[in-house]
Amino acid sequence: MSLVSMLYNMQLMKYAGEDGVAAYGVLMYVSLIFQAVFLGYSVGAAPVASYHYGAGGYGELKGLLRKSLILIGIFSVFMFIAGQTLAMPLSLLFAGYDPGLLEMTVQAFSIFSFSFLFSGFAIFGSSFFTALGDGVTSALISFLRTFIFQCSAVLAFPLIWSLDGIWFSTVAAEVMAVAATALFLSAKRNKYHY
Repeated sequence: MSLVSMLYNMQLMKYAGEDGVAAYGVLMYVSLIFQAVFLGYSVGAAPVASYHYGAGGYGELKGLLRKSLILIGIFSVFMFIAGQTLAMPLSLLFAGYDPGLLEMTVQAFSIFSFSFLFSGFAIFGSSFFTALGDGVTSALISFLRTFIFQCSAVLAFPLIWSLDGIWFSTVAAEVMAVAATALFLSAKRNKYHY
């Protein structure tokens, strides 16, 4: 994540200067709070998934996966709505002292909050495979999500959409991570009986 943050900061300095880096800092602080919901749920559900898998309770495991995906979908929609609704108040809290920075932060937040629609699924998917004892798949989902997809997007998207491309890059990386997670879940369904 440090390397990804450095890459974002380099791109932001190039396209928006110091204000871009400041706006990114605000997004990261708020994002950590929103992501904590997904992380907490995923970590809490992992022992239950592990227990059912180890006990051969494949029906329960399948039910847990289905219910978890539904709950994460509901959380995702609420977080997206909260991100859109609170873009101005949260931006005012951190960047209200500078009108230009405030405008940039609100714009960034309104784009970035779309990532909340997707991020929980990849976070849960990685945790789910850890619970099944498949650390390689878990690590691969996490590595793709937090490094490969983000680096690729933050380098490519600004070439098309300039500064907004940087904010869209997180959304695109999360969409790609969900696609990768769905592929792994589908490919390994018969192996783990969920």
